[in-house]
Amino acid sequence: MKDFVKMMLAVICAFIVMQLVGFFLLFVMVGSVAALGGGKAVLPRQGVLDLDLSQFSLAEQTLEDQFGGSSLSLLGYSGGTTVGLWDAIQAIDAAAADPGIKYILLRPDGVSGGTSSLEELRAALSEFRKSGKAVVAYTENPDNASYYLASAADKIYMTSYHGGMVQMTGLAGRMIFLKDLLDKVGVNYQLIRHGKYKSAGEMYIKNAPSEENREQNQVMVNSLWETISCQIAESRGIPVDQLNELIDNLALNFPEDMLREGLVDELLDHEGLVDKLCGLALVDKSEDLHLIPFADYVSVKVLNLSGKENVAILFADGEITDGYGYDGITSDRFVAEIDKLRKDKTVKSVVLRVNSPGGSVVASEKIRTALKLLMAEKPVVASYANYAASGGYWISAGANKIYSDATCLTGSIGVFSMIPEFSKVTDKVGVNVVTVGSNKHSDMFSLMRPFTPEETAYLQAYVEDIYGQFVGIVAEGRSLDPEKVDEMAQGRVWVGADALGLGLVDEIGGLREAVAYAASLAGYVSKGDYHVVGYPKPITQTERLMEMIYGEKDTPSILVGTPFEALGKTLSGLKENQPTQVYARLPYDIEIR
Repeated sequence: MKDFVKMMLAVICAFIVMQLVGFFLLFVMVGSVAALGGGKAVLPRQGVLDLDLSQFSLAEQTLEDQFGGSSLSLLGYSGGTTVGLWDAIQAIDAAAADPGIKYILLRPDGVSGGTSSLEELRAALSEFRKSGKAVVAYTENPDNASYYLASAADKIYMTSYHGGMVQMTGLAGRMIFLKDLLDKVGVNYQLIRHGKYKSAGEMYIKNAPSEENREQNQVMVNSLWETISCQIAESRGIPVDQLNELIDNLALNFPEDMLREGLVDELLDHEGLVDKLCGLALVDKSEDLHLIPFADYVSVKVLNLSGKENVAILFADGEITDGYGYDGITSDRFVAEIDKLRKDKTVKSVVLRVNSPGGSVVASEKIRTALKLLMAEKPVVASYANYAASGGYWISAGANKIYSDATCLTGSIGVFSMIPEFSKVTDKVGVNVVTVGSNKHSDMFSLMRPFTPEETAYLQAYVEDIYGQFVGIVAEGRSLDPEKVDEMAQGRVWVGADALGLGLVDEIGGLREAVAYAASLAGYVSKGDYHVVGYPKPITQTERLMEMIYGEKDTPSILVGTPFEALGKTLSGLKENQPTQVYARLPYDIEIR
């Protein structure tokens, strides 16, 4: 027996050693590949800035692809370049003043990202045109998102081939309801909430939306489309009613339809496009047409900037959760970053960039408290991106000033708790669960039985207390009467353009405007007087690799790009909700497609 134990211990030790050696060799391999291709791009002295949105992902912060796409792909990671919105805007500004950049070629097909990210990128392109340089767009498969960007260009060219498809059909949102499915498997969700519009969790207890939920979604989609369609119509010089009529009647099907209705300026085949681009660049041959990849331009012209860290952008990007980690806004890591900013004497003001649907109430309050300490020493200006709702609004309501994109989803001032119980599941599978407890409600959170009326009232009182705190935080931060806040709260989601009239935000504007205002609060007069730095530092390639090895994806990869992708995200939410925890979270994510 003693020899057997020794043998087992030896096998276990050998297994551990082999695992460690394997990871060491893996990192050596990755590091070697990174060293081979880790140099900075070399840009031609003159050329055309190629803003091809299919070649990189637009996010809140830039992730430098130090390993190169091929190295991580060997390990099963698709990788790819990610350009942060602030860096993208800075690169476009730099190109406007760069004598080597003749114009921007905008290729918007394949763009992905939230509504507000596209709104701010489009605004940066419009600002670029004021320099006297042109933005030229080329599209093959225009949809709502890509054409919205393209409409900011001086000229829009479209392929003359019929292989592509016009997919400009207006905005639509999907609501998924799982009650019938959960009933079949015997799972019963008990939703405790405050706010008649607080629809997070409704998908688990209903098979159709409530009237309030349907109302807020319709108003929200209409407001988003009004902003998008009006900007398109204005840029193309057509009435917005005419644009909507074309879309409603499915009159935009072929490239000729887009040309006839004035939505593109010319149809070109490949040779015609090359000739057009050469002519605009004042070169005779295609070999002299130097297209400069946008991500390379960012890495050379923006990421290598140096200077004092006078204005900081604190990126609150993702779901708000408890603990310490790199995925989303984890409270302990984020509080540490806030404390670092507070103690850094070179940082004179801070822009809190919020792109969050919310999450844990406890985590949100920890972050808000840390931000309050920061604001006692330095001005904090909030900038709302795609979402600044529920917990995202909780942490930022007290900022000195709030800028919001018109298409941002904000508000959702409400809270909920959602606890499943599986008594019917055990009945279905023939399992009898017997609980022995010391007190009357010892097994309240056992998940093996429904709540009693007294237990429901107990939890409702808890939710009501937290909702009252939320209303008080907003009332204090926004200098509003608590009764008025309660009236427009109730968990309702507002679009930034509508939130302005309610006093939930101060001004419609993007990250550029928020940074400029924060700089002015710090006493800086011109842009050259200060340097902007982002916090937290973007996740490293090593951290991304470890996340790839040990992490879990929210949506199974087989569902990505299919109509069931939203269902995958919804189902993943089932395992995230913890019993006994209260949430301030938006019920959905929205992208323009």
